[in-house]
Amino acid sequence: MVSSIRRRPDLPSEGVPSITQAPEPLTDDMARRQKRYLVQMGIRIICFAAAVLTWGTIPMWASLLLIVAAVVLPYSAVLIANAGRERRDSDGTFMTPREIGPGSGTPRGLGSPDQPDGHQ
Repeated sequence: MVSSIRRRPDLPSEGVPSITQAPEPLTDDMARRQKRYLVQMGIRIICFAAAVLTWGTIPMWASLLLIVAAVVLPYSAVLIANAGRERRDSDGTFMTPREIGPGSGTPRGLGSPDQPDGHQ
């Protein structure tokens, strides 16, 4: 069977993108990051509650470790949640460099060519 789709010769022959190479939809990405953030905030609440409820019954270093975890977790949770979408594999250059060669014709400027300082 022959395909009825013909390629136009004036169009560049780019490959058809694969569905496995397509980026994750924005709504899925946001939902995944929100879920991860809420899980980390839940762990923070558990750490803080455990530190308060077990203050005199467990060693002091363990209670302080729980409090430190409750203080540090929001910072790390925000960093991870704001990590955002994946970056493209481009090199980040938006302009193509051009080589500047010698000009053609006579130089134009403020002064005439026989007066290099521009004074008359």
